[in-house]
Amino acid sequence: MSPAHAEVHETIRAFLADADLEWETGARDGEYVVTLPGDRKLKTVTSLLVGEKALTTTAFVIRHPDENAEEFYTFLLRRNLRMGAVAYSIDGTGDVYVGGRVPLAAVGPDYLDDVLGAVLDAADAPFNELLVIGFLSSMKREWAWRIKRGESTRNLEAFAHLLQD
Repeated sequence: MSPAHAEVHETIRAFLADADLEWETGARDGEYVVTLPGDRKLKTVTSLLVGEKALTTTAFVIRHPDENAEEFYTFLLRRNLRMGAVAYSIDGTGDVYVGGRVPLAAVGPDYLDDVLGAVLDAADAPFNELLVIGFLSSMKREWAWRIKRGESTRNLEAFAHLLQD
């Protein structure tokens, strides 16, 4: 490991300890898997991968939509215009991720704070809106099923105004 890599690893570990974030080493060499607590999306698991020349950040946001795919992906692309350190992308199945890449020389506590904040905002802030756009029919079916069986609807309360007949 080069001195530059060792310094980046130390910076990341010190930052994560100071920020009191839950993390573990990942399956890939140089990977840190960080859990960011959210409000709408309860947690966002984020990979920080120290590569040869850059730090790559990746986090799963939400699976591919059941409905309204064009509106769903358009919403994300429009949000991309306002984001700086990270951007949305999709995989081969249409699942949504947020990620970024920066040269190792730019990695410091301020950058880590900014990028993890950007990841959390990108995953958490639009989460309920994405659920409504891409999964409203499924949520309506779940609501009806829970009501019929007398089950709790607590996890869907934020959407009650859209789900009640």
